[in-house]
Amino acid sequence: MSMDRREFIKAAGKLAVLMGLGRGAAASVAEAMAQMASGQAPVLWLQGQSCSGCSVSLLNSAPLSPATFLTKYISLKFHQTLSTATGDMAVNAANVTIEKGGFVLVVEGAVPAGMPEACIFGHEPFTQQLERAASKASAILTVGTCSSFGGIPAAENNPTGSVSAIDYLQKKGIQKPMVRIPGCPPHPDWVVGSVVHLLKFGMPELTETLAPKMFFGTALHDHCPRFADYERQNFARTFGEKGCLFKLGCQGPVTKADCTRRRWNEKTNDCIACGAGCIGCAAPHFAKRSDFAFYPRNNT
Repeated sequence: MSMDRREFIKAAGKLAVLMGLGRGAAASVAEAMAQMASGQAPVLWLQGQSCSGCSVSLLNSAPLSPATFLTKYISLKFHQTLSTATGDMAVNAANVTIEKGGFVLVVEGAVPAGMPEACIFGHEPFTQQLERAASKASAILTVGTCSSFGGIPAAENNPTGSVSAIDYLQKKGIQKPMVRIPGCPPHPDWVVGSVVHLLKFGMPELTETLAPKMFFGTALHDHCPRFADYERQNFARTFGEKGCLFKLGCQGPVTKADCTRRRWNEKTNDCIACGAGCIGCAAPHFAKRSDFAFYPRNNT
């Protein structure tokens, strides 16, 4: 897909807005996009224990289409799900990139620290591949809650001893700029915006959990469309009713994300808008314990 100058600046303006920078930053974002398009933004995407849902979410990126973003605006050196190469060719593509260094490392999926043989790539445990890649990376982005906090693979009583990629690397003494982009899956804006910010503006301002404040700075509850119902103590008794979903287990008060403002699938919908309530998929506690609940799940 090709873009003329007008479309290019328009797309840059939209990206600037989604990053919370305002349209005045369009020129700077356009410069970062041009840098990406020139091949100066090599990205290596590795996957551990994951369902590939984070990759699928990225393919819904807009205003840049998936093909445009992946083939024009980043130099995607290797991605296990999207790679057309197989066998030795795929392994060599990853290894050559790691050896050269200087790339942004994106990690999807948890790390089976207690059972390295549970995740193998090219006859090498993912734990070893991750350490090699991280030591040569310029920055590390953990995409998705599994990679960021452990997620479902790290649920209570898991047999693989799974941990987040950042926890694993820090225990190994690897110190690099690290950013968490949680979510199950993460919104494509969060991934694209974080990459653009790293390229043009450096490290984004981070929360205490190392997530970009521009996306994860406030609790979902604070900008929930049902917040007025919460203030009036107007609680829904069953799903589908009007009212705050607090007593039905909504995790919005303890989950920092901008889902209700950003919305999903090009602003089509979000969990709260469709009456489902927030399940806290971007929160550190997501899926960790079977008996965990912040709020009552009954009508009392």
